[in-house]
Amino acid sequence: MATMGDVARLAGVSVSTVSHVLNETRKVNATTRERVESAIAETGYRRNVVARSLAAGRTHTIGLSISALTNPYFGSLVHAIEERLSAAGLVMFLGDSHDDPAAERRVVDSLLDRQVDGIIVAPSADAERDTIPTIQANGTPFVLIDRGVEIPCDQVAPENVESAARLTDHLLDLGHRRIAVVRGLAGITSSTERADGFLRAMADRGVEVDPRYVLDGHSRVDAAEHAVRAVLSAPDRPTAIVSLNNSMTIGTVKAARALGLDIPSDVALVSYDDFEWSDLFEPRLTAAGQDVGTMGRAAVDMLLERIDGYDGPARRVQVPTSFHHRNSCGC
Repeated sequence: MATMGDVARLAGVSVSTVSHVLNETRKVNATTRERVESAIAETGYRRNVVARSLAAGRTHTIGLSISALTNPYFGSLVHAIEERLSAAGLVMFLGDSHDDPAAERRVVDSLLDRQVDGIIVAPSADAERDTIPTIQANGTPFVLIDRGVEIPCDQVAPENVESAARLTDHLLDLGHRRIAVVRGLAGITSSTERADGFLRAMADRGVEVDPRYVLDGHSRVDAAEHAVRAVLSAPDRPTAIVSLNNSMTIGTVKAARALGLDIPSDVALVSYDDFEWSDLFEPRLTAAGQDVGTMGRAAVDMLLERIDGYDGPARRVQVPTSFHHRNSCGC
């Protein structure tokens, strides 16, 4: 690799002059600047930004540990976070935890090894016992996004309980009583809260939940498709389904189509999580849409405040969802 000394020798100037040209710390006459810039191009010299950043105590990088990047929701969330970081002049390192505690720990350890200035984490089911204490022990500022934990720390998440209850109430208002629910990955607060919203709505209306209709989709397309296909194959199949994330919604639609069932004529469907293209295909999906832009921006802003020295109490931001009424529910 070319050094600043190589540039100086080729340009016929001192190393300090090269430094002044690179960092604009002193006025350099146009002729000398042109020779230095020409030497930089010829040698291929690149500044060691990492070394300079470490010397200054900042790397201007942020780590993001998040799961299931194949899920459109998480892809949109990553975009919102990166957009905010880019506007602040920061670079993002991204690792997919695959919702696996061991993989999440490896991602976080790698980010800490790179001395990122802060970390945003969509925590796995076991994060409270391993990942989060590791970050805290290292002293690196962090914010949780999408899922919460009981440990006091900065957190940004969508509203889950009321949103899932509203979806369920809508089906109940349409006269459905045999309603199935497809639950997400166990041990994650968003999965628990959304399932609680479904159960609360059913209880408030005095409708008993058939245990056979409580399905574990594990937040995956394949698992949801398998579970929904089995329940829709039964003679007393449910007349409606509440799917509690969009990967599982894809699996639900695939299961219905594989069985030759029409949505919503044969089975109504509502979903927690909206797709960017939900309004473009049939059936058009009735869904609770998350405001990923607001969540991403809020998480980045909270993290930057911590990096800049804010040492106040832990903050918890809950972002409302929006109800998108289309026709997969049968209206």
